[in-house]
Amino acid sequence: MNQADGAQILKQAFAAFNEQSVQLENSYRELQEQVEVLTRELAAARSERLLQLAEKERLASRLERLLDTLPGGVVVLDGEGRISEFNPVALEMLGEPLQGREWRDVMKRARATNAQGELQLESGRRISLARRRLVAEPGQIILLTDVTETRHLQSLLERNQRLSEMGEMAARLAHQIRTPLSCAMLYSSHLQRTTLTTERRQRYAGKVTSRLQQLERMVDDMLVFARGGRSASEAFSVTGLFDEVAQVLEAQLGHADRIIIDDCTDIAPLRGNREALLGALCNLGNNAIQAGDGNAIIRFTAASLPGGDVELTVIDNGPGMPAKTRARIFEPFFTTRPGGTGLGLAVVRSTARAHGGDVTVKSTPGTGTSFRLRLANGARDKALPSGCGQERGRSIDFTGAKVSRRATTPEEVSTHRLAEFVSATAQQRCTAVLRTPGISRKHTTAPAKDTA
Repeated sequence: MNQADGAQILKQAFAAFNEQSVQLENSYRELQEQVEVLTRELAAARSERLLQLAEKERLASRLERLLDTLPGGVVVLDGEGRISEFNPVALEMLGEPLQGREWRDVMKRARATNAQGELQLESGRRISLARRRLVAEPGQIILLTDVTETRHLQSLLERNQRLSEMGEMAARLAHQIRTPLSCAMLYSSHLQRTTLTTERRQRYAGKVTSRLQQLERMVDDMLVFARGGRSASEAFSVTGLFDEVAQVLEAQLGHADRIIIDDCTDIAPLRGNREALLGALCNLGNNAIQAGDGNAIIRFTAASLPGGDVELTVIDNGPGMPAKTRARIFEPFFTTRPGGTGLGLAVVRSTARAHGGDVTVKSTPGTGTSFRLRLANGARDKALPSGCGQERGRSIDFTGAKVSRRATTPEEVSTHRLAEFVSATAQQRCTAVLRTPGISRKHTTAPAKDTA
């Protein structure tokens, strides 16, 4: 290799080196530009993230202040039912300690749960609960509302309304009492006559007793209406309640009258004033018997409703009511029956409302009538009281009439199918008789397929 060739190779090497240096310099410059861009983007993202974080902190602080100033209590439960968060109002309502406690243990501090599902605390305060599930995580949030003053005002309002109605009631009652009282005084004056035969004396004495009983019913109905239908509270079964109604109505049933009691053993026990509900159902039963004119078919049934409420239904095959009558039947002293007090259905409505529910009526001329009492049930988690368990499929035969029990299907509830249902039920009587003073009880077997 001569000197010229060496110089050429060296020249080419320097040219290649310079070219690589330029490329490296360009790449470094591009890298610097990218770093600057990324640095600016990172700074912008960091600033935005800091702004978002600051906004979230402001929202969290605002929410915390909002929770602290809410008039209601707020409790947050985790997925295991333990309290993870709460506000000062909840702490003031429920007392120490709360953090980390199981909600069911905290609920044991409450003295009772009423028919509306409200807690009654040891302090006497009444607390309403509202629950919602958390969306992004397991658990739930519970809102506690102090309804003590609200319930007190409602009670005062209802009391004032009853007092207002009693003002009108007193005037009407004085007029209502005058007729049976005058009759009783007239018949009692006849009893003083020494010339009366034994037969006449017994007849007059019976009339005096009848008029005095009418006065007693008026006074009793007025007292129940004035008290609001709920003073005592106990747990009892729907089946036992319907059986009591049937026994009370026994004396009113004619030979052709019939009462059907659906199988209600699967309905949760009720909690309320048993005597008030018994009186309300007996009022409906008596009205149905009188409307049946000797051929009454009366059905007592019950159903569990969403939320744990219970609906008691009384259906009859009477002549029904026109809309004009139906609109006024719950007014005190409104009656379409000669000799009626007009207080029976007012008492029914007062009793239903006292139990956290209401009563509705469905009736058209020629299709019978159904009354539905919806009751808020505060005894859903209570054990069935002793003696409330009842046998399925038994019928109770009363003197001159029959009260039957059996399992039913939903389509049998309609009034227009009562006649076929009774006919099917009448064919299912059978065998072993349990002797009880005054009442004979027969076991029946439920049919394989209802014919109604």
